Amino acid sequence: MTIKKVSKDQPNNFKFNSQNIEIAEKIISKYPQGKQQSAVMSLLYLAQRQNDNWIPLAAMKYIANFLKMPYIKVYEVATFYTMYNLSPVGKYYFQVCTTTPCMIRGAYKLVEACKEKISDQQNNLSENKLCSWTEVECLGACVNAPMIQINDDYFEDLDKEKTIKIIDQIINGEIPKPGSYKGRINSEPENNRKTLTNFKNA
Repeated sequence: MTIKKVSKDQPNNFKFNSQNIEIAEKIISKYPQGKQQSAVMSLLYLAQRQNDNWIPLAAMKYIANFLKMPYIKVYEVATFYTMYNLSPVGKYYFQVCTTTPCMIRGAYKLVEACKEKISDQQNNLSENKLCSWTEVECLGACVNAPMIQINDDYFEDLDKEKTIKIIDQIINGEIPKPGSYKGRINSEPENNRKTLTNFKNA
């Protein structure tokens, strides 16, 4: 497991923008009186999305004040869960699943593409500071392996060449299309459906 270190370069201030203040207040309102601190995970994720995919210490202190809870408790949550990035990962964060189903279908070819096009070591920013990559455990898309999660989107049924094309699109300012790169809809079988082909609605 990769241990994510807290960045040495920290901004002095952080606060939610007006849109995220509204979202944060709506999230907090869903919790019973006295239990609002339970919204800490959602607010950390909100801060991460606002701050180009990572959470600075200033954001943790801001959230602690926002929820009226000790800063150390926010820090404990942020450092415990791997879903939170504690140092810059770039605007586009590539998470390459290398768990067994993806591995046996060629996940390490996707890792090769990331090493060649982004950085030779995981968790290092690309030269243009636009993106980074890391290996992760199962992301739950085993049927469409191998796959990569880029920010909130899944890119499935990949190979090295398709991964390179996706990276090139991002580098060139284009937005690649998420989903299956074999043209499958959701998790349907490859080469068309094999069962219920004559199924009709009653």
